[in-house]
Amino acid sequence: MKKKLVSCLISFTLLSSLSTPLLAKAQENTEGIKGSLVIAGGGVGTSNHDIYEKFLLLAGGKEKAKVGIIPAASTTLQSSEKFKEDLVKYGVNSDSIQILPVSNHDFSDTQKDESTWKNQVNDKKLSRTIKGLTAVWFVGGDQTKIVDSLRENNGNDSEALKAIWDIYRKGAVIGGTSAGAAIMSDVMITGGDSLGALKESIGNKENKHVNENQHNKKEYEPLSVQKGLGFFQHGIIDQHMDERARLGRLAVAAYNAKRDKEKNFAYGVDEDTAMVVNNKDQKVEVVGRSGVAVLDMSKAKLISKQKVRSGLENIKVSYLSPGDKINFHLKSFEFPKDKVETKGFEYNSFNALPATGVFTPYGRLKAYLSYSFVDNKSMKSASSYVYDSRGSGYEIAFQKDNDTNGYWRYTDGQKDDYSIVNVRMDITPKTVKFQPDKKTSLTYKKSTFSSSESPAYDSIKGNLLIAGGALGSSNSSVYNKFIDLAGGKQAKIGIVPAASTKFDSSNQFKGDLVKYGVKAENIEILPISNHDFKGTSENESSWKLNMNNEKLAQKVKGLTGIWFVGGDQTMITGSLRNENGSDSKVLQAIWDTYKKGAVLGGTSAGAAIMSNTMLAGGDSYGALSYGFTDTYDDMTQQEQGPAYLEKGLGFFQYGLVDQHFDNKARLGRLIATAYEKGNKNQLSYGIDEDTAMVVNNKEKQMEVVGRGGITLVDLAKVQTNDKFPSDYKNIVISCITPGDKVNITTKEIVINPAKTSTRKNEYYSEKVGPNTGLFSPHGVLRKFLAYDLIDNAQSKEIKSYAFNQNKGFELTFRKSPESNGYWAYTDGQKDDYSIVKVALDIKPIKVAIK
Repeated sequence: MKKKLVSCLISFTLLSSLSTPLLAKAQENTEGIKGSLVIAGGGVGTSNHDIYEKFLLLAGGKEKAKVGIIPAASTTLQSSEKFKEDLVKYGVNSDSIQILPVSNHDFSDTQKDESTWKNQVNDKKLSRTIKGLTAVWFVGGDQTKIVDSLRENNGNDSEALKAIWDIYRKGAVIGGTSAGAAIMSDVMITGGDSLGALKESIGNKENKHVNENQHNKKEYEPLSVQKGLGFFQHGIIDQHMDERARLGRLAVAAYNAKRDKEKNFAYGVDEDTAMVVNNKDQKVEVVGRSGVAVLDMSKAKLISKQKVRSGLENIKVSYLSPGDKINFHLKSFEFPKDKVETKGFEYNSFNALPATGVFTPYGRLKAYLSYSFVDNKSMKSASSYVYDSRGSGYEIAFQKDNDTNGYWRYTDGQKDDYSIVNVRMDITPKTVKFQPDKKTSLTYKKSTFSSSESPAYDSIKGNLLIAGGALGSSNSSVYNKFIDLAGGKQAKIGIVPAASTKFDSSNQFKGDLVKYGVKAENIEILPISNHDFKGTSENESSWKLNMNNEKLAQKVKGLTGIWFVGGDQTMITGSLRNENGSDSKVLQAIWDTYKKGAVLGGTSAGAAIMSNTMLAGGDSYGALSYGFTDTYDDMTQQEQGPAYLEKGLGFFQYGLVDQHFDNKARLGRLIATAYEKGNKNQLSYGIDEDTAMVVNNKEKQMEVVGRGGITLVDLAKVQTNDKFPSDYKNIVISCITPGDKVNITTKEIVINPAKTSTRKNEYYSEKVGPNTGLFSPHGVLRKFLAYDLIDNAQSKEIKSYAFNQNKGFELTFRKSPESNGYWAYTDGQKDDYSIVKVALDIKPIKVAIK
């Protein structure tokens, strides 16, 4: 059974100070604690070696660890048993792991009645068992069940809880995920979302109105808190931070915790990530795959610009990444030496749009602050919004202060890894109004791009592996698939470096192939480029002549695999096509080896070149608003503005391909391009980062491999308004994930048989508001469609918006008779969804913000 979002409301919200007796400190004497904490934000994958190994190291090592698992938060024992299995996989003896009899309720997947365990929490035998442990782990679920199971009805600690405190003081590690993280601080957040917390928990007066208004009653949830177990005494903890966009609710909870906001940070932990607390050193280390949001509320103030609603100003937001450390006593940060400052050396320079919904590039908080703001020399301020279906909500404004900075490095191969410090955030009441825009746009320009079709080859024996960018060195499924298709570890592979300005990515990919078993002498970086590379003595721009070098062409014909690295896709086509647009001898040789059985692969720019019409620039809002451009200006054009098209290399002959799809929110530009330049009887494919579509030309089949998903766009039944560009009805959207397959000629989708249908078996039944930006849960398109629409019995349609100033678009995603969802756990107990045939309508709108 999937883990449900906790939505219980206790008897009060944070309308008064948190100094009430209910929230008195759990443990006054916290000095001299020798133990540590591993506080995970939820969704911890079995493959997340860093978190598991850190937990076991602090437990005394896998040989000496003695672990007790507390199942109380869950409704089943499944998650506890799964965590035990994971620990055994990491080397712990099964006999050294116990699921402790701590619960206040029965479990649905057992024959016993575990509700009787509540009476055992003062049993001396249980206390002795706990005192013999080196580690305790709290699984996820409902955090209130943990507290109720370990505290007596009068609020006193049970003997079991005292025993946990005893081993913690003496050196044991206490860990937990999701609900097991929420219980760690004194002030335990038990429910609410960012919009609900802002509307109802900072002295606002909308409560009566909202509660009486059934239209809005369930769109958002007010903040609720309870007394936690207090193992972490240095601030409030929240979890599922970035995935469920909880920064707003954490800010409100931290602001209202008046005794904490002056001296403590507040912490929001992302999924598949943990903050590891060393009490002796008074430091927190970030471990895992995402980040930890850190709020400094010491100078935050309440503002009121409307009679009914208040806001907050002068909040300092930081976002720390794996390897970073926080001194919670000094309220300072430490970063690894290989991270470089971005201040004064910003890489990006483009005018980022406001974060307004699922069409926003870098539309989740950490990514937006990194790419669109802190590492962007063109931006001094940025904004996002959160509001209900009536438009009543807030503007979230970000501003660079003197102490704002960023720190960057590569991680897991060549993935960008950012840390962000001291961004000012103000949250101001606003009302957003939308009206249909009925005037024909004069700014939209149709595409003048014309591309002759590449020859169609029915007898191609080779395959394609098209990766969406940011391919991690640890992504074994993608690397192993490429190597297998190239002939195994005896493969002969050529790397085309042309897209990049340096050899780093080519050398990195070669090194990765060697790690996965390919002989180094069988891998060559091919001298293909139309420009010089930084950091070398040779002038590689002379390599442009190599495109017609007969010796190089013959070498290419002997390869079993060819890989195109990322960068600028126009530099790949410019390195392989003659000035008159014809194929060079080397490109002809690539085609020859591909037809005979070689695999062609590429990531990012190396994916963009795969289809005949190549998407080379623009973003979703720019393509829908302004159409297409005939000019290309490198960095800016890659990040924003109208779409720019060039002729690709045409290796994939069954539709358009786009990449960085989830992170850069490119659905709008793919739709616009497919409508004007695509074959409407074919699908178009948007590939997420760290993910690949593997194309088997012989079987006419595509399979998803990797860690993300692929979005399928079908325009076969689309309806448009000839008088108004970008007015679409009945676009059909599907989102598929690893193990799913598609017939690229019939468009039939075959879902991984391990997944179960959600149709008429929806897990959720909740009214949801529009997806509006960085404070909206499930900011990535696939998860927005999964949680809010497909697996939600109450939802027939959901909305999001894309706008800038007074113009924009309303996106309505609808269940159709053919819509379905498919769900399974993956990598431990992470929810994995596939979404089939959701209808999308796009309507131009006028926007007024007051």
